[in-house]
Amino acid sequence: MDKFLTLLNVLAKQKGFVRFQIDSYNDFIARRIPKVLESIGVIKPEVPEIGDFKIKLGEFKIGEPSIKEADGSIRNILPMEARIRNLTYSAPMYVEMIPILNDIESEPVLVNFGDMPVMVKSKICPLSEMSRKELIAAGEDPDDPGGYFIINGTERILVLVEEIAPNRIITTKVESGNITAIARINSEKDGYVQKHLLEMRNDGIITISFANIVRLPIVILLRALGLESDKDILTAISLDENIQEEFAMNLYEAEASTKEEALDEIGKHIKIPQKEYRIDRAIKLIDKYLLPHLGQEPTNRFDKAMFLAKAIEKLLKLHLDQIEEDDLDHYSNKRLRLAGDLLEILLRSILLGKWGLITRMTYNYQKLTKRGRLPPLQAIVESNVLTNQLVSALAIGTWVGGRTGVSQRLERGSYIKTISHMRNILSPLTSTQEHFEARELHPTHWGKLCTSETPEGSTIGLRKYLAITAEVTRGISEKDIKSIISVLEKK
Repeated sequence: MDKFLTLLNVLAKQKGFVRFQIDSYNDFIARRIPKVLESIGVIKPEVPEIGDFKIKLGEFKIGEPSIKEADGSIRNILPMEARIRNLTYSAPMYVEMIPILNDIESEPVLVNFGDMPVMVKSKICPLSEMSRKELIAAGEDPDDPGGYFIINGTERILVLVEEIAPNRIITTKVESGNITAIARINSEKDGYVQKHLLEMRNDGIITISFANIVRLPIVILLRALGLESDKDILTAISLDENIQEEFAMNLYEAEASTKEEALDEIGKHIKIPQKEYRIDRAIKLIDKYLLPHLGQEPTNRFDKAMFLAKAIEKLLKLHLDQIEEDDLDHYSNKRLRLAGDLLEILLRSILLGKWGLITRMTYNYQKLTKRGRLPPLQAIVESNVLTNQLVSALAIGTWVGGRTGVSQRLERGSYIKTISHMRNILSPLTSTQEHFEARELHPTHWGKLCTSETPEGSTIGLRKYLAITAEVTRGISEKDIKSIISVLEKK
């Protein structure tokens, strides 16, 4: 027992029980917010009266946690004051905006985009730099792990959210009508997930559904991506003659034999009446919504075709009993969304949504310009929109896509209960349905999830908790992965 307590003490000092959440938030501030702003690029208000005008988004900066008093003065605050005065512990977020008129850049302007809630003991929280004595003087428990937010005076956490691993081919046998097997691909790019479903019918025909396309014969899509001949399609799928023979019926039944015919057929599936518009819309659909994690440029179409070919091969092997179906409950097929992931999804929605901040900025600029004057850039940014939506999501717990319970009030019954709550994992499955296999213990949970801690009642087995020594990695960027691959290839 003494050895176990010593181990826990060392773990708490060196790693921390919720360090993964703090690291994820720090990564969100340092890398993900600039990445979101970079994806926006240039804003084009389209005001003919003033010529070719654009606004380029530049560097991002975040201030120190502060509060604006009733007399208009702004001063820095610490978490304890936010708790006592029922305030939101947040910091101002500034973005450099560069006006460009007729391709001539003006001086950049630093604009306040709104206030970002600050995670306690993150790198922008002053507590992270304090010693034990300084923490006590600031009214804080020196052993408090941090990793939570203070919203309107209430301590709230973002729970870990369990999801199926993205960008992987997950195959399953089914007994539903004329469908014998399916393959799911959740293609994720920049927090946006596009679901794909490949279905194999009793007669051997394979179809794909994604975006607003429903059950399109897979051969049509492969030809639209550039694999026009039967030989190209078969060799891309497999060199195994049994698999090629099993797929042959799809080639006989295909209603398109060339790339242009295939694009036209896709256009018909999305109900576009005129042929020239059909082909154009089909091309845009393929580039933007088909497997976006592989890229969204015309040069990525071959990669998409080869990825689909491997998905077809896996589906056919499952049908021929050459492989077993994937185990959805195996933890290698799961991923956990951390605080940084969830905040990135929320920020993208607030900025780039249908009535998001960027759309409002464009509208405000057009409205003010038509009144005969060029507005200052700060005047077109409704900073309260970002602030209010971030605070609302963290206060209520309702997230993008209608998911609920993502943000929860931190339990302070005891230190152990607090740590346990902050290592809680939320399942996307509804508690009203049976989900027997999902609720059961799986061998891959060993060492990762606590095998005994789960609530009784309808959420049993669906609400899980990390094992005490388990850690969660943040993952690495695509750029870092490519550099590692290039080093390995040289060896």
